[in-house]
Amino acid sequence: MNLSEHIFKIFYVAGRGRDPEAGGERFRYGSTMKAIRYRRYGSPEVLEVTDVEPPAMGDHDVLVRVRAASLNPLDRYFMRGRPYIMRAQAGLSRPKTHVLGADMAGAVEAVGPAVTMFRPGEEVFGGLDQRGTLAEYISLPEDGALLAKPANLTFEQAAGVPVVGYTALQALRKGHVERGQKVLVNGASGGVGTFTVQLAKAFGAEVTAVCRTRHVELVASLGADRVIDYTKEDFTRPGPRYDVLLDVAGNRALSECRRVLAPKGILVGVGVPSQGRWIGPLVRPVRMALTGPFVSQTMTFFLARQNAEDLSVLSGFLENGTVVPVIDRTYPLAEVAEAMRYLEQGHAQGKIVIAV
Repeated sequence: MNLSEHIFKIFYVAGRGRDPEAGGERFRYGSTMKAIRYRRYGSPEVLEVTDVEPPAMGDHDVLVRVRAASLNPLDRYFMRGRPYIMRAQAGLSRPKTHVLGADMAGAVEAVGPAVTMFRPGEEVFGGLDQRGTLAEYISLPEDGALLAKPANLTFEQAAGVPVVGYTALQALRKGHVERGQKVLVNGASGGVGTFTVQLAKAFGAEVTAVCRTRHVELVASLGADRVIDYTKEDFTRPGPRYDVLLDVAGNRALSECRRVLAPKGILVGVGVPSQGRWIGPLVRPVRMALTGPFVSQTMTFFLARQNAEDLSVLSGFLENGTVVPVIDRTYPLAEVAEAMRYLEQGHAQGKIVIAV
């Protein structure tokens, strides 16, 4: 993927696929359903619980009664309309679509006449690229990122898996992580970080994790071989060299990160804080693309993609207990604005979940 493609694909494309409020045959469980909507960009106060029509269903679609959903940083970007570059797709002055939420867990309420993989009553989990899971019902294609929920997970746990799970799994593949390698995870206590630590251990790597003081005990419990408290120790100081650095936090300069990488090591940019109003998180990928050709180490950034195959891989790790979702707080649907405020603080341990 070239740099221009990154610029337009680093955000899930708002409105991609079917608009949950668009026409088509609708399931009539009731006259309306509760859902989160926002009609303008801004702070969490723009989020409202509203009554809307249930989503449209096609012949190959599955209607899910959502029991839990979770928040991700992209929800914040869409809500605020920043960085501004995303408005080229999401709407210049106002959002084109008004929905948030990309992952969920629930029970199948109804299926289209051509659906063969799911049946009403089945507990499922998965996600939507086009967003809209912060609602009582969502409609997904049968062949989309949707699977039977692992029986050993609650709805809240399962709802916290898809986006961060895909991201962690695909980041490890991007870094070509193998058994016996030394792996550093910077930003190990958030949603992506907690999955990355556990999956890296499952891959057989020796894992060093970086987090703040209050998260050290949690991260150690996830299986990290060593935990660095960045408030007390600078992980970029000369010392051990790592084969792969999975940079979830994105809070240190590329030159500092390269200092702890082996000469042929790989730096995988997984996530970065928003830097500036215009291109925000794209600043770091741009710098990596410009610097990469002139250094011996590999520097790469990627956009995670939702798909049933990777969800199945994650499900296997979840079912056997190799990976356990970490939930920080759970809020009811009516308190999504408060949940978003907590997300914006940037200090959650694992995921923030919305009970629907």
